[in-house]
Amino acid sequence: MQCVDKLKSALAPIVIGMAISGSALAAYPERPVQLVIPFSPGDTDQMLRPITEKMGRYLGQPIVMNYKPGAGGGIGAAYTATSAADGYTIVGSSPGALVVVPLANKEIKYTTESFAPVAAISLGGMMIVAPGKSKYQTLADVVADARARPDGISYGTSGAMGISHLLGETFASEAKIKLRHIPFQGSTPAVTALLGGHTDIAVSAVGPAQAHIQSGGLKPLAVFSSKRLAAYPDVPTLRELGYDVGSPTIYGLVAPKGTPDQVIQTLYQAARKVVAEHGDDVSKTLGTMGAEISVLGPAEYGAYLKDQQALFSRAIGLIRE
Repeated sequence: MQCVDKLKSALAPIVIGMAISGSALAAYPERPVQLVIPFSPGDTDQMLRPITEKMGRYLGQPIVMNYKPGAGGGIGAAYTATSAADGYTIVGSSPGALVVVPLANKEIKYTTESFAPVAAISLGGMMIVAPGKSKYQTLADVVADARARPDGISYGTSGAMGISHLLGETFASEAKIKLRHIPFQGSTPAVTALLGGHTDIAVSAVGPAQAHIQSGGLKPLAVFSSKRLAAYPDVPTLRELGYDVGSPTIYGLVAPKGTPDQVIQTLYQAARKVVAEHGDDVSKTLGTMGAEISVLGPAEYGAYLKDQQALFSRAIGLIRE
């Protein structure tokens, strides 16, 4: 009997701990969820907000954006990777901060595997644009001129070793041309420089270019997506034009590795409910940025991030050759 009593005494703290842990999970979230945006206000937060701000209605607690820019998204992503794996700190980004930064910057102390995928939220796009009155009215015009004048064509991007730079160099490699890279501090400055005649073309996210495309100030030549963008059905993909480069730019949410599956599912299901009940409104808002809904679960989103690792590892190799 004494042995039994001792066993009960030994197990009691474990049982109580399990009960408390289970209760905490069942109550999640009990306070606001911090959504780290690893960039300054602009493209990334706008791609996430139409869904994340409504997720709070189904969670019972708001999702509050906290901007932590710097190091190409690395500061905010690193902050999240080292936060408690309890679901109260998550980060939202394109593959830039989650995949490209840890591949390109050896001083970064996290990897893509430092995170648990939660959900993909929206699908944006990267495109090659030229001034509306440019002599480059098709991508074929750019390629022909670049072959005649190696390094004679300049292209602007959102920054060195960013997604737009890596896609631009991959395109140049596929087309067997040399372009002169001009980095800026974001897509909006790159677009502004293009409009001002400081560069010949640009690789840009759709959002910052959209208003200028609609006004005729810019002309989209091709998109890097795997399929044509719904907002630009007449603009071909790079693959359609014969260049093996292109991938959807998906913005999503990840949590620190080790976050309980139940917490991840709670967040994912909240995103699904937003789309189910407010899909038309969300689509309309994202459409103003040339984007669309793309809610994927943890497994599918995780597979996408792995694909991006392979894509951008190759692109970084091209730049470092």
